[in-house]
Amino acid sequence: MKKTARLVALTSVVALSLSACGNRPEENTAGGETTTPTSAATESEETEASSPPVEGAEDFKACMVSDSGGFDDKSFNQTSHDGLVSAADNLGIQTSQVESQSDSEYDDNIAALVREKCNIIVTVGFLLGEATEAAAKKNKNVDFAIVDYGYAKPPPNLRGLAFNTAEPSFLAGYLAAGMTESGVVGTFGGAKIPTVTIFMDGYWEGVQYYNKQHGTDVQVVGWDEKTQQGSFTDDFEDKIKGQTTTENMIGQGADIIFPVAGPAGLGALAAVQDSEGASAIWVDTDGCVSAAEYCDVLLSSVMKGMDVAVEKSITDSVNDEFTNEPYVGTLDNGGVQLAPYHEFEDEVPQELKDEIEQLKQDLIDGKIEITSPSAPQ
Repeated sequence: MKKTARLVALTSVVALSLSACGNRPEENTAGGETTTPTSAATESEETEASSPPVEGAEDFKACMVSDSGGFDDKSFNQTSHDGLVSAADNLGIQTSQVESQSDSEYDDNIAALVREKCNIIVTVGFLLGEATEAAAKKNKNVDFAIVDYGYAKPPPNLRGLAFNTAEPSFLAGYLAAGMTESGVVGTFGGAKIPTVTIFMDGYWEGVQYYNKQHGTDVQVVGWDEKTQQGSFTDDFEDKIKGQTTTENMIGQGADIIFPVAGPAGLGALAAVQDSEGASAIWVDTDGCVSAAEYCDVLLSSVMKGMDVAVEKSITDSVNDEFTNEPYVGTLDNGGVQLAPYHEFEDEVPQELKDEIEQLKQDLIDGKIEITSPSAPQ
C-alpha cells in the first residue's frame, strides 16, 4: 500500500484545453487534516472513514475536480463522485474535492489539490483534458485519472476512463423509434464535443436501424450523424436553454427527447413533463434514481459506469497497481448499459424489449457495427 502515489495511469478517448483559478489551500486549525482550496465559489471538503478496512489506507488521500456542471448535476459529475464516496467507504481513505464553477478554474483547482498532497486526483470531464495532462506531467509523484478523455501517449501516471456510449445510445434510439407515436424524435447536446456527440450518433444510428428493420421512416430532429450537424445549447448549466430547445423540438413534432446536456438537460425533462404525450431518455446515470421527480416521463436512460471506473482507479492507486492502460466501458464488460424501463415497463411492448435484448447481444458480438466517429477505438 502506498502513501505517496507513484507514476502511472490508464487512457481513453479524446482531447481539448482549458485554464482555471483557485488559491492555495489553508490548514484547518479546528483539528484534523482537512484543507480547503478557495477559488471563486469552489469548495474542497475532506472526509475520512471511521474504521478503515485497508491497513494503512487512512494516510491515503483521493481527490476529485468536477467540471462546471457541479457534483449535484444528477448526471455525469454526480455519478463520478459516487465512485469517490464508495472508495472512501470501502478503503477507509481520506478524500477531498473541488467543485468547479466555471471552465476557467480547472488548472488552478487541480493545482490546489496537488498542494493538498493528494495521492490520486480524478478529474471529471472532457473539458479538463489538457489541464489534467499538464498537471500529470508536472507532478510525477501523483496519479491522475480523467473521466471521458484519452491520450495517444499519456504519461505513465495518467489514466483515461472512456465509455462507448454509442452502444447503449443505439439501443435508446431503437427504443425511441419503436415507441414514438408522432414519427419524430429529438436529441440535442450541451456542446459539440466527442463525448456528447457519441451519444447523439448512437441514438441516430439506432433510429435508422429501426427504420431499416421495420420499413418505417422515423425522423430525428437535432442531429444528423452524416453531416455531424445538430442542435446544441452551448451550455451545460442553463436549464432554461434546455427547456427552450426541447419546446422547439416538441413544436416540430418530436414526442421523445434525448438530451445530452448535463444539468441543462433537466430543463428538457421539465419541458417534456409539461407536454402531454411526450417522453424522454436520460444519460450518464439512471434518471429514475438521480432525478426521480421526472421518472414518470423517462422511457429509460443510457448509463455509464463512471463510479465503478473511478473507484477502480483509486483502488489501483492505493494498492500501487495503477497503470496508464486505457479503460473503455462497453456493453460487453458492463461499463455502459441501458437502464430499466421503470414506469414504462408495461407500456413498452414485449416484442420491442426482445428486439432490444437481441440488438444488445448483436452489438457485443460485433454483428452490428457502430460508425460514430466519436466512438473510442
